[in-house]
Amino acid sequence: MAKANKTVETEVSVEDFLARVEPPQRVADARVLIDLMAHISGEPPKLWGPSIIGFGSIHYRYESGREGDTPAIAFSPRKAESVLYVGASTPNIAALLPGLGKHKTGKGCLYVKKLADVDAEVLEAVVQTAWENRLAGHGA
Repeated sequence: MAKANKTVETEVSVEDFLARVEPPQRVADARVLIDLMAHISGEPPKLWGPSIIGFGSIHYRYESGREGDTPAIAFSPRKAESVLYVGASTPNIAALLPGLGKHKTGKGCLYVKKLADVDAEVLEAVVQTAWENRLAGHGA
């Protein structure tokens, strides 16, 4: 029997979640990311799992048979940094990252300590490309 997905859309208010986020700069950055992702996606923010703010929803199915729903684009305002779930290892997004500024990447994630450390236009291009990739069925 397949394990249940932990990251599912919840009914928890994004505002209630943000009230518990620390430090205050992470909350300010989260509000900027919410505005950016909502603008690009045309979707409202929803809380997925205990700490991921996602926009839109896509259904996936692996060859193994495992399937589920996941936000099309998302981020998590963690204490140490914001984690953007944008398919950072996808070639067309990876090509944008050298111009982004101070960041780290991992599997499909982009890690940013402060939005002030990155180029806002490049960040917008990354999020836009991630949204387009997901709608086209590409990206991690």
